[in-house]
Amino acid sequence: MTTRSILFTTLALNFMCIAFTFDTTPLQDFCVADATNKASCKDPSKVTPNDFSFSGLHLPGNTSNLYGVSVTTVSSTTVPGLNGLGLTFMRADMAPNGFFPPHFHSRATELVVVLEGSMEVGFITSYPQYKYFSKVLNKGDVFVVPVGLVHNVRNVFKGNTVAMVAFNSQNPGITNIPNAVFAAKPAVDTDYLSKAFKLDKKIVDDLKKKF
Repeated sequence: MTTRSILFTTLALNFMCIAFTFDTTPLQDFCVADATNKASCKDPSKVTPNDFSFSGLHLPGNTSNLYGVSVTTVSSTTVPGLNGLGLTFMRADMAPNGFFPPHFHSRATELVVVLEGSMEVGFITSYPQYKYFSKVLNKGDVFVVPVGLVHNVRNVFKGNTVAMVAFNSQNPGITNIPNAVFAAKPAVDTDYLSKAFKLDKKIVDDLKKKF
């Protein structure tokens, strides 16, 4: 294979990866999700302003759970007009000591804006560096988490913390690492996890029960 052919093939593969990684560009003004037929757009003549709006992000969420967090999501499910626009938005409420477990979004970059309180956000780069970028954010601060990287979020304020979060995908995807590892069904082999995490098998079994 000539050098020119190798270069062309490499460029083609890179463009294919970009095309498959990000949401597609709309071919029309909008495609409001049709509740009666998920595979089609709502008849434009029946579209109303309500298809593009959402009310309730000013309301605090219920954080009385194991993690002390609550998420109110604005997506194509709650706002049909977002369908096909490559955007998801949410309000995150965190009680004192509330946190999101280490997780990643396989299809979106995340933009965090703090409205109240203080929170620590950090992400870890991929192999081989595994470098940890972390920052405590206060009211009005913004932080960006690159697509696909493992990150953590926790409330470091004495009171409640509220943030708005945007994703550049209609379906960002979320994988909570502890749940994925210890709560997978069928279960991941205990002996394997014991060796991978350098933990006693009894501890691994206990973690499986907890998750």
